[in-house]
Amino acid sequence: MTFLGHTARKNFGQHWLKDKTILRKILEVAEISPSDIILEIGPGRGALTKYLLASLALFTYAVELDRDLAFMLRKQLGFSSRLALVEADILNIDFLSQGKCRPNKVVANIPYNITGLLLENLLGTLITPAVRPYERIVLLVQKEVGERICAHPGDSNYGALSVRMQLLARCYNICEVRPSCFQPPPSVKSLVLVLKPLPTQDLLIPNLASQVDKLLNLCFSSRRKMLRSTLPKLIDRDCLENLMIETGVDLHQRPQEVSPAAWVKLAMNLNGLPLNS
Repeated sequence: MTFLGHTARKNFGQHWLKDKTILRKILEVAEISPSDIILEIGPGRGALTKYLLASLALFTYAVELDRDLAFMLRKQLGFSSRLALVEADILNIDFLSQGKCRPNKVVANIPYNITGLLLENLLGTLITPAVRPYERIVLLVQKEVGERICAHPGDSNYGALSVRMQLLARCYNICEVRPSCFQPPPSVKSLVLVLKPLPTQDLLIPNLASQVDKLLNLCFSSRRKMLRSTLPKLIDRDCLENLMIETGVDLHQRPQEVSPAAWVKLAMNLNGLPLNS
């Protein structure tokens, strides 16, 4: 069974990975063991699925929205007791709520047009993080998005997304992937991204997470301004000197220069200061 006659659907964001070097790299960084249950999102024509089936993984769920592709993929792969091909929208499935058969790792070449929604589905948000999150998430993402997620303070790509993601997971930029590695080639470069969600005890409590989120929204909306110019919208100006002493955070910095840990320190100390409405 081949995929002749099936063309990529732009509204599904279909760009199928074909480069064997990148496929092997994805498997390598997934660190698959015999006890792992894998979730693959958008198996497409099955290139990555075949590598997953050849790996040590105990079981793989492959979720495909395109019913024509799902039909062809079933014909091509045949029956396997270690694979469930699910024809559904991944955004409507909550694998984390499953019992002992729930996936513990995600390995996927995702549609770039749902990256934000998918990251929220997999990790939750700063204020409502995922309960019992995945152990490891390996994704092919648009290079620009991946670089923003992994950026460090002072980098041009560093922003509110960087802070939020790094307070939810350890984020690693593994390698760049050229458009020619896909069929059809996308108009942008890609990268392999690894996310290791933080354990529950390392996540922010809801009240603190909400304060951090409020700070990020305020300060990054004026990213060219120093914190000492932006924070008076939130607290009394007379409190700024004390805030700088208590946190050790230099308020002469701009938001893109402030580390995730420093944002948390600021939020913790703001809870005890008079806030402006």
